[in-house]
Amino acid sequence: MTQDAPRTHSAPRKSVKWLGVIFVGMAVLGISAAIRYYWGPTEASAEPSRSSAAPKALAPVAPTSTSTTASLRPTQPVPANSANTSSSKGSGGESGKAAEKPKIVATVNGEHITRDQLAAECLRHYGKEVLESMINKYLIMEECKRRGVVITRQEVDAEIQRMATRFGLSVDQWLKMLKQERGITPVQYANDIIWPTLALRKLAGQQLQVTPEEVQQAFENQYGPAVRVRLIACKDRQLAEKVRAAAAAKPDEFPELAKQYSDDPSASVKGLVPPIRKHGGFKEIEDAAFSMKDGEVSPVIAVGDQYVIIKREVLLPGVKSVDFRQVAPRLEEVIRDRKLRAVAGEVFRQLQRDQKVENILNDPEKRKAMPGVAATINGQPIMLQELAEQCIERYGEQVLEGTINRRLLEQACRRRNITVSEAELDEEVARVAAVMLPPTADGKPDVQGWLKRVTDEQGISVEVYRHDAVWPSVALKKLAAAAVKVSDEDLQKGFEANYGPRVRCRAIVLNNARRAQEVWEKARRNPTAEFFGTLAEQYSIEPGSQALRGEVPPIRKHGGQPALEKEAFSLKPGELSSIVQIGDKYVILFCEGYTKPIDVKFEEVKEEIYKDIYEKKLRLAMAEYFEHLQDTAAIDNYLAGTSRTPQPKPVFGPQPPDKPQQQAGSAVKAASHSSAAGRTGSITR
Repeated sequence: MTQDAPRTHSAPRKSVKWLGVIFVGMAVLGISAAIRYYWGPTEASAEPSRSSAAPKALAPVAPTSTSTTASLRPTQPVPANSANTSSSKGSGGESGKAAEKPKIVATVNGEHITRDQLAAECLRHYGKEVLESMINKYLIMEECKRRGVVITRQEVDAEIQRMATRFGLSVDQWLKMLKQERGITPVQYANDIIWPTLALRKLAGQQLQVTPEEVQQAFENQYGPAVRVRLIACKDRQLAEKVRAAAAAKPDEFPELAKQYSDDPSASVKGLVPPIRKHGGFKEIEDAAFSMKDGEVSPVIAVGDQYVIIKREVLLPGVKSVDFRQVAPRLEEVIRDRKLRAVAGEVFRQLQRDQKVENILNDPEKRKAMPGVAATINGQPIMLQELAEQCIERYGEQVLEGTINRRLLEQACRRRNITVSEAELDEEVARVAAVMLPPTADGKPDVQGWLKRVTDEQGISVEVYRHDAVWPSVALKKLAAAAVKVSDEDLQKGFEANYGPRVRCRAIVLNNARRAQEVWEKARRNPTAEFFGTLAEQYSIEPGSQALRGEVPPIRKHGGQPALEKEAFSLKPGELSSIVQIGDKYVILFCEGYTKPIDVKFEEVKEEIYKDIYEKKLRLAMAEYFEHLQDTAAIDNYLAGTSRTPQPKPVFGPQPPDKPQQQAGSAVKAASHSSAAGRTGSITR
């Protein structure tokens, strides 16, 4: 296995991605926020689906049913014939009677992937969370039955229309976007999200009432005045008082004090935080900000377990063009939705207290005693097969895509007699742990700490991590290793990039050629670092360079932006660059000088550089090899209704891909896993 370079040299090793500081991506509206509720972070469901093995959500249960799960099925008819939901292909809908599920869900180069295999994969990935949502659905439905709560088809349709209108879309556009962006079919949306939301609203009743005072506060928060401040947060009261005294004595030095002493993430931008608004959550800070004058420094404010100091910079006026009467209904709706999320928790807790729920899936001993059962509610079972079908309905397509990709790797390994042992998986996990975390007290990789971090942050089990990320990574490395070559030229470039001089620059980033020309003319008339910093603060569209008055990490050679690097290294101290176009952005540089090369001989670090370059080239080769497998494979995905025929392509070789590659499923996780191993301790990025 290739090991990361040891950290033995005394020279600085910090990897610099300066474009990551300059070019920050645009925030994307998270539609998923509108469809997340108490029972889970993904597509939630409060009624059984319409699969043949599961209770039927969209039809009343026949009283003559003898199924063991019959008592768990809804007795309340739920909208089945909505024009928006009933005819969606592949959504699990039924026509008269349940359709028979195909036993083969895909073929990969002639090899079948069965529905049972897919069910096992879906259960392993999503069984626990889907079971929890199923239990919650049954609880909601039983409570609706007990209290006579009925949700009509018209109510579901009206709510779908309301949600679409809220985002400025037609119903068709809204449902299409949910399918494309979140993989939620129209039937799932109506049954698994809209119906339970409406049911919870009715069950919550008076708890969702919104007062005029709450609407007024929401209006003030969104459209009222705000205060722009800088902030310093300290964990120690004594230190906070000391810093506050220094800031009060010299308010102009507040940004530097924030950079030096603050424990808040805003320290990196000298304490600049989003404007403080009324009714935003921290009343102590709001009261101080709105009672101060511009330029004043607050006393130390105790907030939770921190001690905060703020400097008020300017009061921002409220939005005068918005009529309260026009936005009040929308604000009331937002408040009610927020209350629903809070109230839902208590509703569920009460329902769980009233019903006897036993989770068999999560208990190994109970699983042995009750094979085939996932859970019981008041003694009635939810069968494991029923749960598996629910998992397939919700996640089948995406899990199948990953299963297909793994099958491609397995086939390639068999053709070349390559095996991956458990010891190799352990070695790979230890390698990544050594890169991503500090070692343990005995100097060994913190494997347990890394596994905990992976499982906590990604919400997956160790088994899934090893199966979906570690195994594909090791397999792809073995398959692609022969194509990786490191030349003398590569080594020399790596040496120059990491130990050669770098250009200390300030940068202004703009997104408009005309504005870039105007700013460049201003900078040319007064080519000083101080004035350039003022221009960056005023015009740069990138928050980091704006807040830091254009300061960016020094630019090195061979860092991945040849045009920008060529321009930077052509400058003399005090010189202004031309306008450099990078994609759809325009960058202006001001050279402040050069760093000294690190005093180290090439032979001393050659092996270290080799290892790092090899790792990076290996990751590129892994991506290219996987694309080669996909392009030369015959794949029929019956679940998605797609077929892929082999595309003629040259035999895989050592040449790097012409463009960045994209993978799906297990191969994506393998690439991400391998990339994670290179983020820390890298010397050629």
